[in-house]
Order: sequence, then C-alpha cells, then structure tokens
Amino acid sequence: MEVSKTNVESIIALKSAILQSRYRAATLVNKELLMLYFAVGKFISIKVKEEKWGAKVLDNLSTDLQIELPGLRGFSATNMKRMRFFFESWETYIAISPSLTVQLQAVDLQEIIFSPSVTVQLEKSFNNVSFTHHIEILQRAKSIDEKVFYIQKTASEFWSLSTLKNHLNNQTFQKTGSLPNNFLKTISNDDIRQKALQSFKDEYLLDFINIEDVDDTNERVLESEIVQNIKKFLMSLGSDFAFIGNQYRLIIEEEEYFIDLLFFNRKLQCLVAFELKTGKFKPEYMGKMNFYLSALDELIKQPHEQPSIGIILCKEKKNKIVEFSFRDFNKAMGVSTYKTTTSLPAAFEGLLPNAETLKKLMD
Repeated sequence: MEVSKTNVESIIALKSAILQSRYRAATLVNKELLMLYFAVGKFISIKVKEEKWGAKVLDNLSTDLQIELPGLRGFSATNMKRMRFFFESWETYIAISPSLTVQLQAVDLQEIIFSPSVTVQLEKSFNNVSFTHHIEILQRAKSIDEKVFYIQKTASEFWSLSTLKNHLNNQTFQKTGSLPNNFLKTISNDDIRQKALQSFKDEYLLDFINIEDVDDTNERVLESEIVQNIKKFLMSLGSDFAFIGNQYRLIIEEEEYFIDLLFFNRKLQCLVAFELKTGKFKPEYMGKMNFYLSALDELIKQPHEQPSIGIILCKEKKNKIVEFSFRDFNKAMGVSTYKTTTSLPAAFEGLLPNAETLKKLMD
C-alpha cells in the first residue's frame, strides 16, 4: 500500500514530536538525579567533616539503604563517595537553594543555582550531561574553563563516555584553537574566524593508526589507515565535519591534481582540505595548499559557502618556520601535528621493556 504525501509528512511531524518529548523527559530525569546526587554529596560531605564519617560508615549506610529500599541502584559506597566528590568539586560554583536543614534530618531537592561566574556557560548544558560523564570530567579536567568546555561539548555533540574519554586523552581543550594559522589575516568575518579557531587543534591523537613505524611510512599508507578508520578520525576532528573523499581529483588545464583528504565543515560552511605529511613541516607545503584552496574556491565551492580552509597535518613542526611560511599567502591555512600513541603512564614506566629491548627479544 502506497503511503500518501500527507501521511508521510504527518509521520515525520509525529516522530519529531515523540523524539523531542522523550529527550525532554530524559533530560528532566537526569536533572532530578543530578540534584539528588549533589544534595546527597553535600549531606555526606558535611557528615564527614563534622562527625568524621569514614569508609566503614558509608559501607554500612549503603547496606542499610538496600534493606530499606530493596533493588535500589546507584547508592553503593563507591558511588556515594563520587557524590561527595561531585558536590565538593562544584560547591564553589553551584548551590542548592534553600540549603540542607540545620539538623541534617532532611535532604532538600530544590533547584541547583549557578553562581554568576559560570551561569551562562553551564546552565544550558549541566543537566544534559550524565552523572558518569560529570565524574569523568571532574576527575580529568583541571580548570573551571576546561570543565565547562567538556560539559558543553558533551551536551551539544552528544558524546558517549568513550568519545569523551578519547577527547580527554587527546587533550582537546588544550589543543583546540592553538594551531599556528593565518586566520587573522585571511578571514575577515570575526564570527567565522572565531569558529575556525575553535574547529581545529594543534595536535591530533591518531591512536587507531596501525603502522609499525610511522616515521618510515609514506603519506599514502597513512592516508589509507585514516580512511579505513574514518569514523574514528571524524571523532578526532569534531562533530561538524563531514567526509567528502580521499585523493579528491581536481582537473586544471587538463592536468590532474589530488587532495589527500577533503571534508565539509557544517559550522563553518566551507570545504576543508587536509594534506598529510609523515615528516617535518616544510615551507614549500604552503604553496601547494594555497594552490589547492584557490582551485577549490573557483571550481568546487558553492556560491553560499565560505572560502575553503587548508590544514597541513604533519609529524613535526617548528612554529617559527610555520609563521614565516604563512606571511605572503591569502588563503586560510593552519598546520597541525599528529601522534599515534599516548605516552606510557608514569606508574608503568620501568615495568615494561622499551621498544629497542622488545625488538631484540623478538629477533
């Protein structure tokens, strides 16, 4: 049976309404949980300070709660410690109003109130982030700006816990907007320039690359690894990037030219070309990228889109050399580096043989 156009439109409208309602319901449930955990965390924090509660008390409290409320989940001794940590991490910036009763015989679950210093950044995102995500951020992020950054990103881009951990491992906050670039000179629109700075990082963690010796690898092998793991690479770039293709062909005066990786950024509304280099940055890379961007803008870019941006992704760079290389080009470009592994945690240093020793053992 063929579905009429009217029915299709009705189904789309109803589906949208149902999904929005479910999202709002989930958000409200999460908000209530966060208020509960924050209030319980405050209750436990005060008890620890005033009555010297220890780990044994929390163990007993958790057991007693299970007896009073069979099937209760989320109130293990470990999780209640997290609630205390949650409260103590945020007590400078948010509060429950009114506060707990003086006798601490009741836990007030009124609205969470944000202090003026973080109201704008937090109030729209805080309740849309799960408690598990909050704890991960609080354990790993140091400054208030970094915490707010990851909360906003998690809420707006719907990061899973594994995606959040990947960005924390990659130090996305520290690296976002720090890459050497010529955006100030080449992007006249202040809003677009600021978005461009926030869209690219100084260094990308490509820990999904499975190459024995990256230093001895040519660019095509690196490109192949990225394309085979394009979903993970897109996660490294950010949610606004859409992959167009690799070895993207341009024909100019009957000659073929190929861009390693081509993307479209929805936030910036522009094409983004990536050139891959497995060695050190060289000034001559700029001329080639400028050529590609000029061709993209004239032959590929749509009239409503912004001018293209180019990123040279290399193994190493020296910022002063990059800075000098930018000076006489009029296309927006940046230079980033990549690494394929994170450093070994300090706790494991000395416990495992180094790469050279392992190679000898294998031989």
